Amino acid sequence: MKSKVGTVLLSGLVAGTLDIITSIIIYAFILQKTTATKILQSIASGILKKDAYSGDPKVLYYGLLFHFIIAVLFALFYLIIYPYIPFLKNNTLLSGFTYGVFVWIVMNLIVLPIVFPVLPAKNLDFPLLLSILILVFCIGLPIAFITKKHYYSSNR
Repeated sequence: MKSKVGTVLLSGLVAGTLDIITSIIIYAFILQKTTATKILQSIASGILKKDAYSGDPKVLYYGLLFHFIIAVLFALFYLIIYPYIPFLKNNTLLSGFTYGVFVWIVMNLIVLPIVFPVLPAKNLDFPLLLSILILVFCIGLPIAFITKKHYYSSNR
């Protein structure tokens, strides 16, 4: 893909799709901790607050929209920093893994505490490790590989 905009949209949409589908499958179906509806309402509640739980079906679309906006923004950030950080070019697998951890840190230690001042304490346990792994495999790696392909094909 030659276009930077196309690369950002593609990597953001792929990463966002993998992340939301994986989260729903794991948390709603396998672990039965929540529902797909509650996952999307929770995302929407970052902006809509308590109105996200009103029962309005449009909220689910807002949650999905906000989710993809966040994924595209992380894809954009990676594309911007990629040419300036040699580590990202040297090992795509390791840089994707690292970027997934970075995304987890940004979301869980910066964004969510700002948006939701009262959050449960985080413990180093299976749910925490699972949430990191989801972001590594569904966000970090796809963004890293799609961005690398963009730069590799642009420099040929």
